[in-house]
Amino acid sequence: MIKVNGRDYPWRAELSVKQLLAEMNFTFPLIIIVINGKTVPKDEFTCTVIENGDDIQAIHLICGG
Repeated sequence: MIKVNGRDYPWRAELSVKQLLAEMNFTFPLIIIVINGKTVPKDEFTCTVIENGDDIQAIHLICGG
């Protein structure tokens, strides 16, 4: 089990950040991913594998004025 934005989510082996975002329909153009307090660069979403027990924060940024 992992936590995504404070909610439990089922974990599976080889789950990448990119796959998780697709499964959760997080398609925001400006998004920051933090795993266990460490920011994951956008160019590493495909190769970053989520481990069982990880705490993930998906923060989407909104532009405006």
